[in-house]
Amino acid sequence: MKVLVTAGSKHGATYGIAEHIAKTLIDRSFEIELVDPAEVTDLTGYDAVVLGSAVYAGNWRKDAVEFAERFSADLQTLPVWIFSSGPLGDEDDNESALNQLDALMEDTGARSHTWFDGKLIKEDLSFAERAIVKVVGAPYGDFRDWDDIGAWAENIADELG
Repeated sequence: MKVLVTAGSKHGATYGIAEHIAKTLIDRSFEIELVDPAEVTDLTGYDAVVLGSAVYAGNWRKDAVEFAERFSADLQTLPVWIFSSGPLGDEDDNESALNQLDALMEDTGARSHTWFDGKLIKEDLSFAERAIVKVVGAPYGDFRDWDDIGAWAENIADELG
C-alpha cells in the first residue's frame, strides 16, 4: 500500500514530524513517498494521504492549503489524515485557533485531525518572528512528542490494515 506523506513547513520542524510519521509507516511495511506539498502533481497511485502543516497566526501554510484545495476531489476518494503543528498551548485552544479547520476537513474528507506541539528555536526566526513570539509569550524549545507522533502514525497503520 502506497501512502503520500506531505507537510507544509517553514523552519523544518513540521517536516520533521512528517518524517517521523513516514518512518513509522515504513516500519509497518507501507510504501511511503515523503514530498513537499507544492511538489505533488498527481495523486494517482496513492492509496492514502497524510497531510500536515505548521500553523502561524491561526493559519496553515499556503502550500498545504493549496494542496488540499487543488486535490480536493481526489482526496475525497482516499483515506486521509491531517495534522497541525504549531501553537504551543492547550489543544482545545488550538482547535478554535485554526481558522481553516472546517474547510480543510471538508476539502480533504479527512478521517481525523490532530495537533502536535512544535519546535521554536530563537536562532531560526527572523527579527519580525522573534517580535511576534515575544508579544504572544510563546516559549522557545523543541516540544515535539515523538511517542505521541509515532502512536498517531501507528493508528493510521492499523486503520489501513
